[in-house]
Amino acid sequence: MTGSFTAPQIDWAHLSPILIVLGAGVVGVLVEAFVPRTARRAVQLALALAATAGAVVAVAALWSGVRDSGGTVVLGGSVLIDGPGLIIQGIVAAMTLLALLVVADRTETREDAFAPAASAVPGSDYEEQTRRLGLVQTEVYPLILFAAGGMMIFPAAGDLLTMFVALEVLSLPLYLLSGLARRRRLLSQEAAMKYFLLGAFASAIFLFGVALLYGFAGSVRLDAIAAATTTTLGMDGLLLAGIAMVLVGLLFKIGAVPFHSWTPDVYQGAPTPITGFMAACTKAAAFGALLRVVYVIVPALRWDLLPALWAIVIITMAVGSVVALVQTDVKRILAYSAIAHTGFILTGVVALDQSGITAVMFYLIAYSLATIGAFAVITLVREVGPDGEVLGEATHLSQWAGLGKRSPWLAAAFALFLLSFAGIPLTAGFIAKFTAFSAAVAGGATALAVVGVVASAVSLFFYVRIIVLMFFTDASDPGEHGAAVVTVVRSEGFTAVAIAVAAAATLVLGVFPSGTLDLMSQAARFIP
Repeated sequence: MTGSFTAPQIDWAHLSPILIVLGAGVVGVLVEAFVPRTARRAVQLALALAATAGAVVAVAALWSGVRDSGGTVVLGGSVLIDGPGLIIQGIVAAMTLLALLVVADRTETREDAFAPAASAVPGSDYEEQTRRLGLVQTEVYPLILFAAGGMMIFPAAGDLLTMFVALEVLSLPLYLLSGLARRRRLLSQEAAMKYFLLGAFASAIFLFGVALLYGFAGSVRLDAIAAATTTTLGMDGLLLAGIAMVLVGLLFKIGAVPFHSWTPDVYQGAPTPITGFMAACTKAAAFGALLRVVYVIVPALRWDLLPALWAIVIITMAVGSVVALVQTDVKRILAYSAIAHTGFILTGVVALDQSGITAVMFYLIAYSLATIGAFAVITLVREVGPDGEVLGEATHLSQWAGLGKRSPWLAAAFALFLLSFAGIPLTAGFIAKFTAFSAAVAGGATALAVVGVVASAVSLFFYVRIIVLMFFTDASDPGEHGAAVVTVVRSEGFTAVAIAVAAAATLVLGVFPSGTLDLMSQAARFIP
């Protein structure tokens, strides 16, 4: 019997945002091979910025069709381009564009945040030689593009295998990027190793959960698994174990307690521009995937899984808010702040209400803007060596005393981002928390909203403490009690642009949020 081959119909237009970013990543690899070293940085930066801006434009071009049709099934259901998936793709692309400005910036001494040779042993003669020669790691640009491409596939995945592939595509470049810090090389490499090992365990658990769910439903597609929950009898143990393992893998990526142990070390050890990129974009992509899994599969299991999810939300908010109180490193404070915000966003996820989808997407925008802006500020506050050489970031809290007098505009921008994190009115963070807690109340999770308000009040203390240090505390004299000289470095200006855009958007979304909220509300529908 002779069979005929039927070519699959692929809607390339709806894959265009992903293809633009991943295609640019592939071109970036070729640039490393064929473009002269002197021109490589400029070409890579232009390519990366054009690709991410093109992806944002592609998302905008697709929006009206997706809004009217409710979404499109692509690649036989492997990719679902619906409202939430498209919005998360737009957030990832836009925030990657903003983060690239910080990644690309160099100080007045023409040094960026990355080691001149990733393979060099810290402190070795070879590392010193590469530094003197002025070598530059331009490979970071295609790595960032590959990570962003994986992040854009992650929330749009219609089956668990595609989701797993996207998880690995976004994770592997981040493991490498986390170990490329120019300063504090050992700390950076330790962070990369911890992230890699824990990420490998989380991926294995996720994949084991996929196998169990396939054994339960006979399919890895989310809609088929959801349908099987109402028809398959006698295999509840397989279903619950499988979905629990899949959720563990997703909760690891968003940094929820008790799967958060990598977050403080990686946030502190990774190059600060990469920390900002990872904190904003990875969280957005992972929450997009978590939303899809929870809203498609979990409603049929709400009485089995909701108690555990509630416990995770409460513990995450408590641990993030309380442990941050005793930290003395600014990057670790923001790491535990990120954990607390994970709990706040999760209140919208577990609401299992359409308003929860709207709240989560808006919160991701507000949080991502403040995060990239805050870490961008940190890249400019540096220690100065005895010979006047500019060293690494000044991240100890005591070193931020008096920053408001030395650089009032920079300190004001950082204060704005901290106030947005705290949820103070007239910032995007206030609207984000209000919508998330309102969604929790609408979904019958009033207790979570109350805990969230209390945790927000606790977290206000460590945000205000930094603001008081910057504006109302005098800086220690150099050398007094071991105090180091701290300065705000001049750069090429890319970071200043990123800070200005993030600050302006934080204020605009705080004062005029209705248009964005309406857009999020229109997008808050998954393909069934």
